[in-house]
Amino acid sequence: MKLKILSLLAFLAAGMNSSFAGDELAIGTEGAYPPWSMADASGNVTGFDADVGALLCAKLNKKCHFVVQAFDGLIPALKAKRFDVIISGMSITADRKKEINFSVGYAELANMFVAPKGSDLAGIKDVDTLLKSLDGKKVGVQAGTTHAHFLEKRAPNADLKTYDTLDQMQIDLASGRIDTAFADASALQDFLAKPDGQSFQFVDVKIKSSFDPSLGEGIGVGIAQDNTALKTDIDKALCGLIADGSVGKASEKWFKTDISRPCQ
Repeated sequence: MKLKILSLLAFLAAGMNSSFAGDELAIGTEGAYPPWSMADASGNVTGFDADVGALLCAKLNKKCHFVVQAFDGLIPALKAKRFDVIISGMSITADRKKEINFSVGYAELANMFVAPKGSDLAGIKDVDTLLKSLDGKKVGVQAGTTHAHFLEKRAPNADLKTYDTLDQMQIDLASGRIDTAFADASALQDFLAKPDGQSFQFVDVKIKSSFDPSLGEGIGVGIAQDNTALKTDIDKALCGLIADGSVGKASEKWFKTDISRPCQ
């Protein structure tokens, strides 16, 4: 399912703010984090979150369009009312909840490292050993993510390298400029499937969000704190889409497994 992008620059140039009302909903997304959201050269957004957005908008009986924005700029742009919601694989965390509100969590996926085959990291099987082994290693993460916050907290002696996009991180990983990279398993699986990823492997340690609060409480829709009516509507719609299997079906399409998170 494809939805047309309206760029953030177009919004700024036109002096437009989102309305929080009526029949249209503007959705902020990164557009460069496969398979969650990908923006192509033709101006279409695809991926799991694009499908979730389409399902949600159909349930709410609203027309929707995506606004592409760098991940670490999504929350500031939402607060500036450049769009109505964020749907971009964003984990619900205590720090983010100080700035914006979130829907119920609709998905959850394990976080993992990738490393060169045969490296000293590749054979590690437990999380404590893995985190200690990151001392002095160059570790790639995307800026502004729970992965970055987790490593700042749990691997303070690692040499953390942050990137604006997943593609930039993967280029440095493939070229040997970093020793390992940390992200959700689905995003790294996409890298391993590419020619550049053939000499790499997952480190066999899955780190779920429940392991540490810095990894969040699942993936949610970001909503402005003062827009309580929209949160209520989105929560009800998401819970319906999770219960009827729609979110699970979309996740199986993109991840080959059901990563939907039951409403609690």
